Amino acid sequence: MGKKAKTSATESYWSKKVAELSAPHRKGNAAYEKWHKNVLEPWLGKTVEGSEIREVYTKDDVAPQPDEMPGVYPFTRGIYPNMYIGKPWTMRMFSGFGTPEDTNTRLKYLLKHGETGLSIAFDEPTLYGIDCDNKRAEGEIGKCGVNVTSLKDMEVLFDGIPLDKVSTSMTINAPAIILFSMYIAVAQKRGIKPEMLSGTLQADILKEYIAQKEWFYPPEAHLRMIRDMMLYSVKNIPKWNYISVSGYHIREAGATAVQELAFTLADGFHYVDMGIEAGLDVDSFAQRISFFFDSSMNMFEEIAKFRAARRIWATVMKEKYGAKSDRSLKLRFHAQTSGYTLTWQQPLNNIARTALEALYTVLGGAQSIHTNSYDEALALPTEDAAKVALRTQQIIAEESGVLSPVDPLGGSYYVEALTKKMELQAYEYFDRIEKIGGVLEAIKKGYMQGEIADASYERQMRLENGDDVMVGVNKYREEQEKQINTLKISMRAQRTQRARIAQVKKARNESKVRLHLERLRVAMASSSENLVPYVMDAVKAYATIGEIVNVGREVYGEWKEPKII
Repeated sequence: MGKKAKTSATESYWSKKVAELSAPHRKGNAAYEKWHKNVLEPWLGKTVEGSEIREVYTKDDVAPQPDEMPGVYPFTRGIYPNMYIGKPWTMRMFSGFGTPEDTNTRLKYLLKHGETGLSIAFDEPTLYGIDCDNKRAEGEIGKCGVNVTSLKDMEVLFDGIPLDKVSTSMTINAPAIILFSMYIAVAQKRGIKPEMLSGTLQADILKEYIAQKEWFYPPEAHLRMIRDMMLYSVKNIPKWNYISVSGYHIREAGATAVQELAFTLADGFHYVDMGIEAGLDVDSFAQRISFFFDSSMNMFEEIAKFRAARRIWATVMKEKYGAKSDRSLKLRFHAQTSGYTLTWQQPLNNIARTALEALYTVLGGAQSIHTNSYDEALALPTEDAAKVALRTQQIIAEESGVLSPVDPLGGSYYVEALTKKMELQAYEYFDRIEKIGGVLEAIKKGYMQGEIADASYERQMRLENGDDVMVGVNKYREEQEKQINTLKISMRAQRTQRARIAQVKKARNESKVRLHLERLRVAMASSSENLVPYVMDAVKAYATIGEIVNVGREVYGEWKEPKII
């Protein structure tokens, strides 16, 4: 969706796909229309007006097409032929709170109880590049994730965890290049070669401007850092997913399922354009792009969204970008159950919501899954709540029988019709975004932000009017809510972190720190230098995250988002 995607409207790839998918595939559904008039309406005793979702679907609602099979292009039915039959999805619980010691203990606890992949959450000071000893971090240290200020924190965070044997996902967008460098530095200090590392970096800065709102610099500066991580990873860390393109936060901001699908894939195509513009062959880097989606409460909509995402990615990568490797065509994704469907009212109801959303994700074919804990509408999860969330996945995997066959809902008239409908709606969004000037221009003009704001408002109005139901919130309410235990982050985390950074600063070589920060400044001012080695040198000298980020602020300046009208 970047420069290479810009063509005239008459030549637009996206316009052609919209026309292709909009072409009528049937003259009508005679069987449905006869049943509706002669059977349904007499039975109800009234005439039924047409609605967006009909009462029943038939083969006439599905365009004639060759039988699609799992593991075969365009991968609608799954990217692997045997999917979960040979191996279940990775159970990757999102974990992080307090000090690195606190989170290290939680990670080991979850690994002990069957977690198969790590996923780290960081606190707000870390996400905003603010050191723990900065006044702006007061009261926020460790509250929404683990605090990391220097390489020393990263060393403690992963103490005793075999980085060459477990994959790690880190949700760390604006400061991604810094945490990425710290992770590699920790591995190198242990004698682990970078090519042995596997994991995923959520470095998708575009979705920050669209939805989550955590950035340091103007978009171009952050995109340059993503390009540098892409180039570095392709050359040095072949098993590392250097970017997870995230629709989760777009959905959590209030987007519809279609908007989540379209805006996420549009961002993904923008990163593909970046790699090509950097001189890389598409098959050398596209296979390490992964995705992160939300799983919400509408069962068939979520399943169709995942299926449409795979088909769109494979089709566009092959037709538009000329990818030849199956690995470049396969959309691999992690999914997390929804946060906005969790309620602080009657919080134990959230166990049922999470179980359903996780089941939809399995039926949709995710490669890894995180299940939210029932208490997360109130606080970060307690140990017991996190274990229930993990057990939810294990019950689905071990007891439900859904691990086989592959894509059990494939062929369902409704699922197939809904998959195609969402595919078409996504292409319509791609076409609109291109006409605006591409993803970056659309962000600067507030287009996606405005679409999400409208969708969020409409959903809130449906809840307030009772058109949508949330059990325990606008229906089946209770006057007196039962209290549950929640995790409380004390000021001990702040005291511990500030004491540690004071020790780090006292022990480090200040002249070495200043030297590497100055070299980083010069590299940032140059458009040709890859920044990863410079950032890595700085973190190895125990420069803090704030010191590194501030160098960039001096070079690039800051950015304010457009007003949404």
